[in-house]
Amino acid sequence: MRPPRISLSALLCSGLTFALLGAAASLAEDDVPLGLKPVKHPKDNPPSEAKIALGKQLYFDPRLSVDKSISCASCHDPTKGWSNGEQFATGVNAQLGGRNSPTVLNSAYNRFQFWDGRAPSLEHQAVGPIQNPIEMAMTIDDVVDRLNEIDGYREQFQEVFGTDVTEEGIGKAIAAYERTILTGNAPYDRYKAGDESALSESADRGRELFFGKAHCSACHVGPNFTDNAFHNIGVGMDADEPDLGRYVVSGLEGDKGAFKTPTLREIARTAPYMHDGSMKTLEEVVEHYNKGGVKNPYLDEEIFELNLTEQEKADLVTFLKEGLSGDDYPQHEPPELPE
Repeated sequence: MRPPRISLSALLCSGLTFALLGAAASLAEDDVPLGLKPVKHPKDNPPSEAKIALGKQLYFDPRLSVDKSISCASCHDPTKGWSNGEQFATGVNAQLGGRNSPTVLNSAYNRFQFWDGRAPSLEHQAVGPIQNPIEMAMTIDDVVDRLNEIDGYREQFQEVFGTDVTEEGIGKAIAAYERTILTGNAPYDRYKAGDESALSESADRGRELFFGKAHCSACHVGPNFTDNAFHNIGVGMDADEPDLGRYVVSGLEGDKGAFKTPTLREIARTAPYMHDGSMKTLEEVVEHYNKGGVKNPYLDEEIFELNLTEQEKADLVTFLKEGLSGDDYPQHEPPELPE
């Protein structure tokens, strides 16, 4: 008899010892949910049980912010789709950012991080919010000094990296943890694996629309339902001073108003939607695409009027809600923090 499958994320939630975590970590690259590919790890940041556990502590620790009130989990909360359930991210002193918090789910597969792709890896992304004056408002030197004053952290960094706390170590540990936050095994994955009963009739009609008339799969493609590219779909382009997105990073005229294609995995959990959090429901999102987005000189060629019927729009939403919601959502619990 085949032994029961134990996922790394389940062990992380359980609070078991590093020894048990180690048994799971060794399987991390192969033991992924149905529908996903093995996670690729940077050569200079291979996973280990101790590193992942350290990264989880850092992820949930508000001491990384200037007033000790904001952690990574404040804006990327497991109970809210690993986002924050609000239109914008909220940082120290209740300051609001200008963009919606993208989900951390399956960020291991992202080619770029942030809506505008300014970070090339999770390691780079992890230390960005710490230094952002609206988010955590720390200098990297200050956060390194603060964590080095905590015996538990200093000891763990010595164990994992052979040094006291460093900026590089913070980024690597958080990234190693974030690469375990995976979701798959959705009804669509089971359908694709041969279970024709996995999708309801409405969801199955929505699947056909998704890959056909609705044209969704032009950008939402592959195991993680994203092409990892940047597109102008018109959102916010009718503002007096629109957010220019990828253009600010690339300087390319064609990138004006373009933002990264997000994963659609667990999309029912991650409202509100779009880079500016301007759409509260998936019904609004579908209607946006149905009408052909918001016209502007940089509108992506893949955006045009779809002429979906009311029934077709409803079926498409059903597929997004039911078909792409996994059975093993990673509901991680905050760990005990070192002192």
